[in-house]
Amino acid sequence: MPVKMKIKKGDRVTVVTGKDKGAKGKVLLVLPKQNKAVVEGVNIYKRHTKQSAGQEGGIISKEMPIHISNLAHLDPKDDKPTRVGYKIDGERKVRYAKRSGEVIDG
Repeated sequence: MPVKMKIKKGDRVTVVTGKDKGAKGKVLLVLPKQNKAVVEGVNIYKRHTKQSAGQEGGIISKEMPIHISNLAHLDPKDDKPTRVGYKIDGERKVRYAKRSGEVIDG
């Protein structure tokens, strides 16, 4: 069942657990129905492909989705993992880092 996604495309995140623990990157794609996100340079998958008319053969590397429970936002102030909260700023709802209180959304 999909949950409220606090991670959006373009956010800076770090991997909290798994084989890529400690890796940092930018979110390239969010898959809310699967509760997953694709992060730049994380969960790299290598596929060996045969040459065809339109494509060269060889080993192709690409990022695969990682579950959002394994990701944490990076605090904009000190670049450490933080939880995310919501607050009303004027007339709009914004996300903020609970660690420093810094607003994540522009």
